[in-house]
Amino acid sequence: MKINWQRIVLILGIVAANIVIDQGAKQWAREQLMGLGQLSYLGDFFRLVYVENKGAFLSLGAGLSGTLRFIALNVLPAGLLLGLVAYTLFSKQLSKLQIIAFSFICGGGVSNIFDRLLYGQVVDFMNVGLAGLRTGIFNFADLSIMIGLAIMLPQLFRKKDPEPREPEKMEKASE
Repeated sequence: MKINWQRIVLILGIVAANIVIDQGAKQWAREQLMGLGQLSYLGDFFRLVYVENKGAFLSLGAGLSGTLRFIALNVLPAGLLLGLVAYTLFSKQLSKLQIIAFSFICGGGVSNIFDRLLYGQVVDFMNVGLAGLRTGIFNFADLSIMIGLAIMLPQLFRKKDPEPREPEKMEKASE
């Protein structure tokens, strides 16, 4: 099996960049936002507010017992991410866009798991809203995951070219 070094560098580069940006932003939030309250910008479209999240997306799982939370928020996601990384590295069926999308998802996922393992929680600090609708409070790792999903979404609705029919099957179909 030939190793595709360009693919490996692309994947590891995107994953590493996402982890570095997210961890740097979370460290900044710990140092600059903790205890500060809510800061609003752009007519309250964008808010910065420091939150420590013991759960996952929108604090899901925060109320679980310690062992169950560890399994649900660390062990299972780590296993899924390892599988996704392996699939992204070795699948011959992925387009370059899919590789990029999965790399963003892996980078964000790894960074959030890193926080849960190191701190027992994830720092969230950004919130956006428009016309009375607001997102949950999130971080750059969450944003990376959403970017990956946004890249993948159009791929799901794209029509695949029909497979060419073999001449033998076409003759039988016309009879």
